[in-house]
Amino acid sequence: MTKFVAFLRGINVGGHRKVPMADLREICPGTDVQTYIASGNVIFTATGNSADLADGLQAAIKDRFGFEVPVLVLEETQMRAVLSGNPFPMDAGKLVHAYLCYDSPQLDMAAVAALKADGEQIAVVDRTVWLYAPGGIGRSKLAAKLERLIGVEVTARNLNTVIKMVDMLNASV
Repeated sequence: MTKFVAFLRGINVGGHRKVPMADLREICPGTDVQTYIASGNVIFTATGNSADLADGLQAAIKDRFGFEVPVLVLEETQMRAVLSGNPFPMDAGKLVHAYLCYDSPQLDMAAVAALKADGEQIAVVDRTVWLYAPGGIGRSKLAAKLERLIGVEVTARNLNTVIKMVDMLNASV
């Protein structure tokens, strides 16, 4: 049995694609299922590989709720590597976002450079694109368009959430 972290993209945003966390825990494959906040962050223990578990959870959501939700599943070691690969201050919280890529990012660096404000930094570490926006993510023109510039499907989480997911993995040992 392996621990996994699943990230659902675009649920419970603005009253659209509602997925109650109790229902998500019920349909999630495996055991020891825990969720964190209502944006689709799940930890569970299961057998199998990440791709098959993501496909299974996506199909279960479609069956239960009638809409498709992209699902990214990472093994525990991959999730820990995401956090340890963060090149920015660990106390930057909501000023740092991890764009977790479903495939290798194909970042349009010319467009990034054109949108990047003073002080903003970007780093690609494996399949994660990190954005540090010291002026605030909500004010960043780069943050507003970054998902489209990455070139592959992504789901983004702020550093606080990434840290919390690893903390939850640590607590479930």
